[in-house]
Amino acid sequence: MKEIGKIIRFQNTHQSEDFQATNVEDFKDVPFHIRRTYWTYDIPAGAARGGHAHRECLEVIIAASGSFTVTLDDGNRKLSYLLNRPDQGLLVNTGIWRTLENFSAGSVCLVLASELYEETDYIYDYDEFLKYARHHA
Repeated sequence: MKEIGKIIRFQNTHQSEDFQATNVEDFKDVPFHIRRTYWTYDIPAGAARGGHAHRECLEVIIAASGSFTVTLDDGNRKLSYLLNRPDQGLLVNTGIWRTLENFSAGSVCLVLASELYEETDYIYDYDEFLKYARHHA
């Protein structure tokens, strides 16, 4: 049974009274070449994001600011993770449905992706996802 998700802790590269800094490197901090980075922000209270799975794309989801909950679903089990630190991320494997919710005011969700944007990689229909998950278990 494949792992649904995994928390990755990134090393702080600078820590002082003034600020902290963290960097992420391909294949060192994440298990893939980062081909795309995107972030979501100004998310209204009560809104949810995600609601899809990827066929090929691996992602690391990071709360760059604020906090939110990520629920991962492999078709058989669901696990929820509270993300609230910019020095850790949630590795999401392929074929995993994800829902992001409970965004705090001013939160920023940063995503590191293994693939360029490709619409055909997305599964948006939950019933289609369940069929896909059964076939690829």
